[in-house]
Amino acid sequence: VQLVESGGGLVQPGGSLRLSCTASGFTVSTYRMSWYRQSPGKGRELVAAIHSAGGSTNYGDSMKGRFTISRDNVKNTVYLQMNSLKPEDTAVYYCNVRMWRDYWGQGTQVTVSS
Repeated sequence: VQLVESGGGLVQPGGSLRLSCTASGFTVSTYRMSWYRQSPGKGRELVAAIHSAGGSTNYGDSMKGRFTISRDNVKNTVYLQMNSLKPEDTAVYYCNVRMWRDYWGQGTQVTVSS
């Protein structure tokens, strides 16, 4: 099982970024896939999740209406579209899959600053 994130970077407040999580060793549509984030001094928090059955989604409260999680089963990739970014969205973003244990990617840094 391997998860590789990409797409992070520096963006101004109000801007957008799309993160990608490319999976190998399993099929993303078979498991719950999630994005988490962690900023200095804070614990890891759920950003968004997409469930295997039906592809239903859920989001952290501060992300609702701004972030969208999706998956491409052909590319075996999960995306996180982030719009209207705020400085408080600055964090390392991690991709996660929950099987018999949790697997994590290496993380990608998102910095929102003018």
